[in-house]
Amino acid sequence: MSRSDDPEQTYREFTDAVNMKPGELQKWLDSDKSKHVGWRRKGSGGGETVGHESGRKIIGLLRRKRAELSEADYKHMRKVVGYVRRHMAQRPSGDVRDTRWRYSLMNWGHDPVKGPLPPPGGPSRKALDRHGAPPKERRGPGR
Repeated sequence: MSRSDDPEQTYREFTDAVNMKPGELQKWLDSDKSKHVGWRRKGSGGGETVGHESGRKIIGLLRRKRAELSEADYKHMRKVVGYVRRHMAQRPSGDVRDTRWRYSLMNWGHDPVKGPLPPPGGPSRKALDRHGAPPKERRGPGR
């Protein structure tokens, strides 16, 4: 099993990447701004975006007990982590509060205004909150 397939690692990275609570995410997904950003599958006839659909799945994952999670759930968690990490690396300059970039990330359960994403394999968001970020010389490039 590769490290990325490790359920413990996947769960930790997922809970680090998704920084919105289920109710907060549901409220966001019900907004017009949420429904107007993102990519639609070819042939979907202008239906729900991929990110919006993922947001609904994320709410279910957050509300489910860990023992109830299936391999398909962990696969979606890895997809969420990958999306959030890729898009955080593409952060535009300036204030991002009212941007399609932020709104798209929020559909995937991550509000970039809330705080930085911990580095992969590094301390969890909860550990960073408890102990603070490591000194600059111990952080990875660009962090």
